[in-house]
Amino acid sequence: MASAQDLDALARVRRVRDRMDRDYARPLDIESLARSVHLSAGHLSRQFKMAYGESPYAYLMTRRIERAMTLLRTTELSVTEVCFAVGCQSLGTFSTRFSELVGVAPSVYRDQGAPFREGMLPCIAKRLTRPIRNREAPRSAPGLS
Repeated sequence: MASAQDLDALARVRRVRDRMDRDYARPLDIESLARSVHLSAGHLSRQFKMAYGESPYAYLMTRRIERAMTLLRTTELSVTEVCFAVGCQSLGTFSTRFSELVGVAPSVYRDQGAPFREGMLPCIAKRLTRPIRNREAPRSAPGLS
């Protein structure tokens, strides 16, 4: 059975995750997130990874890439505009992480779109458009790295 201290730590970590979900486009760093829940940055990182299986940074980048995928599919914003709209500060980091999670570069994703069709069940479309974590995205074309 979980102790009161464990439950308190989990509640704090959940508040951090909720803040990242809500404020993904704002500049967020582990120190300010930790301060907001009265934890040290190291302790928050360890607790977050234990609770969600990935670091706070990886979680935040996945949220940003998910939003970027939507913007690339539904708007005429340039890749650079999308990068900054989702809170990334570096186009290079954004493009690299996008490619790792989605399997193709942002410009290729914009041109090819998502692999779903009209009439597809929403649960299947959501699954197909969700980034793959832990750098497991398959490469869709030879020569992409």
